[in-house]
Amino acid sequence: MRDLKEWRQTLQQQDRPADRPSLTVGMSTCGQAAGGARVMAALEAEVKRLGLQVDISQTSCIGMCYAEPIVEVALPGKPRVFYGDMTPERGGRLVASHVVQGVPVREWALIQLPGNASPYEGIPVMPASPYYGRQVRVVTSRLGLTDPESLAEYIATGGYAALEKCLRQMTPEQVVEEIKTSGLRGRGGAGFPTGLKWGFTRSAPGEKKYVVCNADEGDPGAFMDRSVLEGDPFAVIEGMTIAAYAIGADEGYIYCRAEYPLAIKRLKMAIAAAEAKGLLGSNILGSGFNFELHIKAGAGAFVCGEETALLASIEGRRGMPRVRPPFPAQQGLWGKPTNINNVETYANVPYIIQNGGRWFAAMGTEKSKGTKVFCLTGKVKKTGLIEVPMGITLREIIFDIAGGIQDDRRFKAVQIGGPSGGCLPADKLDLPVDYDSLTRAGAIMGSGGMVVMDENTCMVDVARFFLNFTQVESCGKCTPCREGTKRMLEILTRICAGEGRMEDLDTLEGLARVVKNTALCGLGQTCPNPILSTLQNFRHEYEAHIKDKRCPAHVCQALLVYTIDPEKCTGCGACTRACPAGAISGEKKQPHRIDPALCIKCGSCMEKCKFGAISRL
Repeated sequence: MRDLKEWRQTLQQQDRPADRPSLTVGMSTCGQAAGGARVMAALEAEVKRLGLQVDISQTSCIGMCYAEPIVEVALPGKPRVFYGDMTPERGGRLVASHVVQGVPVREWALIQLPGNASPYEGIPVMPASPYYGRQVRVVTSRLGLTDPESLAEYIATGGYAALEKCLRQMTPEQVVEEIKTSGLRGRGGAGFPTGLKWGFTRSAPGEKKYVVCNADEGDPGAFMDRSVLEGDPFAVIEGMTIAAYAIGADEGYIYCRAEYPLAIKRLKMAIAAAEAKGLLGSNILGSGFNFELHIKAGAGAFVCGEETALLASIEGRRGMPRVRPPFPAQQGLWGKPTNINNVETYANVPYIIQNGGRWFAAMGTEKSKGTKVFCLTGKVKKTGLIEVPMGITLREIIFDIAGGIQDDRRFKAVQIGGPSGGCLPADKLDLPVDYDSLTRAGAIMGSGGMVVMDENTCMVDVARFFLNFTQVESCGKCTPCREGTKRMLEILTRICAGEGRMEDLDTLEGLARVVKNTALCGLGQTCPNPILSTLQNFRHEYEAHIKDKRCPAHVCQALLVYTIDPEKCTGCGACTRACPAGAISGEKKQPHRIDPALCIKCGSCMEKCKFGAISRL
């Protein structure tokens, strides 16, 4: 294929038949886990039973993971409406009301898309809805709205226009300068300027160069890269192809963890489709430019998210980081100059090239340009995938977009940046979300994980949880990380068990700073962040565990004490029957008591008591 313009125009004219309704089911990992396949089967059965002419297809995650499974209904000449929390049982009413009668089921409706048709009354329009009102969708603009397995839909919505622009109108040097102008920084965590990295790789000596995509997303609670790969794989491939043209590479790898089977499946389909149309492989678009792309499935080692460990894994060696310099831009894959960016970084590239670097730089802050994709998880009312302009505050994200804390409990902290990030308290809610502000506050941007915690969260236990993760995932190559994480975890475990000493806090902080300053790679250098941030912002909880032998959040089991209020206890015996340890005694219809020496602190008695007589201290 030598010219995409004519094909794009043809595809745009071949949109859905004007007289045929369509049903589209969200079938990314979140949608499938929530039962999307059963919903699709029920819709297909109902349409067949009624003998209707309806197109039924799949799409990816539109971002409202809290409402999955999601079904979109589109009627000719009417706005597209998205329904949430769909079940197979609801399918019949949805088809009968909206598809057959043209009447939306408003109590299930989430949003409608703006268009030429008059909007349905009472259903929020996507740009103005509470969940999307503060979002700016760039990387996520196709997610949930197009078929991720269709190259034709990608082309029809502007796909590969940026690559064609590069090959027809721009030199490699001009492409690099455009990325520099945009101010795009690596979205994988470190935030290094993308244009500078591309420039370093391009100027590195050597004819053979590589482009690598880091899709080894291992942070607990993070699914940004997976969602983009599942929802818009062609954009990532196009971004990598542009990068290859810019730096002079003819071969590339996508390193994707094997735990993402749907992402890998769609990447393989996208690569095959692009190759079949001359958009990947030899003589791309008749330009003489060649680029071959491979997929490498990682085995799930968290350390392989570090770029030098990732390169070692691609080469077939054990994934362990190495000392830098030399950096991958000078000596990377098989010793050749290599450019490494993550999924979101590459997915931004086509939009930057097509709209211009200044367009991208107009969004965000002075030093943090553009938008950022985040995963909202934890104790918020609306968990999901969001894309917001850099500089938005934590309060706007958590309370305006996510709807606040579940059950209207009190906000306590937000963990940003995965297990290597920091926990920020309520007095940081008005902090702007950008690279520099988060770093100054004791957290990091990371790849985009955001875990929200409420008043029932123990911050000492949170630090222990994340450190346990990084300690298990440490490759063991360098002493600070290998030994330091073990010693810090031992101290945290002792504190959570009620055996801590006040001097442990100074030891813990000192160890954390040594590991942070001396570890070999980013995993070791950032793993103390949860400890340092919780010591800074929640030191009183550490002191309560040590001095008072009490967990304020009632989480650390060793510090819990269950008691029975004799004024409320009726002697019904429900707690006695529920206790697996035989720790509760008392006569029938008389106040009972709990023997603390026998109590295993399982909480079964508290769950069974109907009179609120049992409390946990």
